[in-house]
Amino acid sequence: MKKLFTLTALAASLGLSACQHGGAYKPKNTAVYNLEDSEPVVLMDRFVQRSVTAPGVKQMTLKDGRMRVIANIRNRESRRIQVQVSCVFKDEDGFPTGEPSNWRDLILTEGAQEGIEFYSLNDKARKFTVRIRQAH
Repeated sequence: MKKLFTLTALAASLGLSACQHGGAYKPKNTAVYNLEDSEPVVLMDRFVQRSVTAPGVKQMTLKDGRMRVIANIRNRESRRIQVQVSCVFKDEDGFPTGEPSNWRDLILTEGAQEGIEFYSLNDKARKFTVRIRQAH
């Protein structure tokens, strides 16, 4: 009985100490894996890291103030591949200006390079991130 009481007391003290954390904590490693805030093109998985490159990205502002982005996507493989590409338009501070574009399928033949265009939905876009992932 004494052993059971000791175990219960120990469990209760551990439970109480776990609840007393001293307040909020700062996020750790905020710059690690944070390329979407600093790079115009990001590759979302290992497949596309090995298979795809984006040798050129061009941005333009249209007459109505919206942004147009053209990204050249190149297949580095000697086989046909399919990827999905999306674009997130952001304001001056890096916050999204609306919904990201839908993921669009892009089929690249062996060694081919294709351009893909995106248009912002409004005139608030000042930055962008083109995201490329493996097609599902």
